[in-house]
Amino acid sequence: QVQLVESGGASVQPGESLRLSCAGSGFYFSSYWIYWVRQAPGKGLEWVSGIHSLGRGKVYADSVKGRFTVSLKGRFRASRDDANNMVYLDMTDLQPEDSGRYFCATDKSGLNRGPGTQVTVST
Repeated sequence: QVQLVESGGASVQPGESLRLSCAGSGFYFSSYWIYWVRQAPGKGLEWVSGIHSLGRGKVYADSVKGRFTVSLKGRFRASRDDANNMVYLDMTDLQPEDSGRYFCATDKSGLNRGPGTQVTVST
């Protein structure tokens, strides 16, 4: 059974940074793309970023390009930590419009996702 658990959400001020983590279990982690999706209050799911197994590909929504970095190890632009089934999303220059619940998922639409972690950006 696919299980995903997100962590790292917090309340921050505009311009600050956060790192989100996603832990996967119950499936062959390295065979999947892992995506980050978010949901602002009252809105639908929005795809944010994704990383290919073994870190061979990364994709970003236009709204976060240049500010968010998805990785597998706990460092910017490092390769995927399949041995520990972890994916990270490093977010910089956070803005109020980045607020929402962030989920990691095995599909871009977020249908198969974890419970999420809350990110709130406000003054």
